[in-house]
Amino acid sequence: MPDDRAARPNTVPSARFARVHAFNWPALLLGALILLIVVGTFVYPTYTNYDSTYSLLWGRELLHGHLPSFDAYRAPTQHPLAVIFGALVALLGYWGDRVMVLLTLASFVVLVVGLYRLGRTSFTSLVGIFTAVIICTRFDFPFLAARGYVDIPYLAIVIWAAALEAERSRRGRPVLLLLALAGLLRPEAWVLSGFYWLWLFPKATWRERIEDVLIVVSAPLLWVASDFIVTGDPLFSQQHTSGLAEELGRNKGLSEVPTTMVSFLKALVKLPVAVGGLIGLGVATWLTPTRLRVPLALLVIGLFTFVLVGAAGLSVINRYLLVPSLMVMLFAAVAAGGFTVLEHGRIRTAWTVLAGLAIVFAVLWTALRVDLTKLTNELALRGKAQQGLRDLLDDPAVRAAKHCGPVLTPNHRLIPDVRWIMNLPDGQVVARTDLEGAARVHSGIAILPARRSILLRQGFDPVDNSPQDTANVLPPAGYVRIATTPYYAAYARCT
Repeated sequence: MPDDRAARPNTVPSARFARVHAFNWPALLLGALILLIVVGTFVYPTYTNYDSTYSLLWGRELLHGHLPSFDAYRAPTQHPLAVIFGALVALLGYWGDRVMVLLTLASFVVLVVGLYRLGRTSFTSLVGIFTAVIICTRFDFPFLAARGYVDIPYLAIVIWAAALEAERSRRGRPVLLLLALAGLLRPEAWVLSGFYWLWLFPKATWRERIEDVLIVVSAPLLWVASDFIVTGDPLFSQQHTSGLAEELGRNKGLSEVPTTMVSFLKALVKLPVAVGGLIGLGVATWLTPTRLRVPLALLVIGLFTFVLVGAAGLSVINRYLLVPSLMVMLFAAVAAGGFTVLEHGRIRTAWTVLAGLAIVFAVLWTALRVDLTKLTNELALRGKAQQGLRDLLDDPAVRAAKHCGPVLTPNHRLIPDVRWIMNLPDGQVVARTDLEGAARVHSGIAILPARRSILLRQGFDPVDNSPQDTANVLPPAGYVRIATTPYYAAYARCT
């Protein structure tokens, strides 16, 4: 009888590996992400950020039959689709901001799934999984979702458009329509739409070219039309953004754009992923040049758009590099999991070992530098501070003082939150940095930070170091304290 004991050590691990390999890891990881978001939503409840709260306010103004106050003091740039979405969520009333955050978190899940699909379609399933894992560990992105930033749904739409194109070259209308939707959230999508129309041009009929170009121009035309209807200036958003960028010190000269681009990308993806992205791009160009068509296009066009933004004098902030940063993550995933495109052999084995060592290094590098306690404390502080502001503004003494006059805030940062919670129109909440508007206020309510951490975030003006900036966080003359929470205090004066 033959002795098969020598064969067992080879067959058993092989069978186990096959079972592990056949397991539906994408579904398991997706379930874990959804569970983590659900638990985190209850443990660290967060609220909309400055821009998103204005979208809610503008949506509520539309529901009340008023034109949105796009030209309010230091209001952010309007995004037409976000305003429409804000109107729908505003129907839910007081807690509409929480619902907007929950829906933004849902769109983050859609973004992660889209990145997995793009990585799987362009390269392999393992590359898709690694890309999805990387974005979940780049905490800037979940943090944007937890604050209701419009960038997350925008990214989700763009990445799904890219995934559809990667699955079938020159997909056409579905991709164009998605990019048109994205163009109502951020104008960078206009550039993507234009380049995609040029990509479709050689294979399209003249009828298709005309119909497609109408889709391409629909987003900028709708944006211009909304600006004209509301403000009378079709270029209001562009001029307002440029002016606000200069006022807040966010505009950069063209010569500063390259260094700013590198520093922003490194901050968004972190150094190990940035290095991995460069390696992965080189490897993909060498091994599978046809597969990197869509990710490379998003990377190049995204960087080009960032340069255009700087040249136009608009706000140069890292959010304009979100799409390129996602592609850097994808190429880093190629460096880590791209060995799966090779046949079994020495090169694949060596690549697997090197990738494993690189992943261990990246994990250790991140663990030694990322302070999760700081991150969770920041989330907890934001949630508690917002609830503290709600408690203060819902205090009967504060509600009773509404008839005394407008609400004063140290600067523009608290304006949308106070307006949303107290259901106040434009002009009834005035920043003390708005010298002309504040000079006309002689009675009413003043909301001031009552905690050092809130004072640093929302009390002092970020671009003003004058004595007046310090005076703005002190009670105005003649105002007396009527209510406090651990985070804010309310003062009032009735004449």
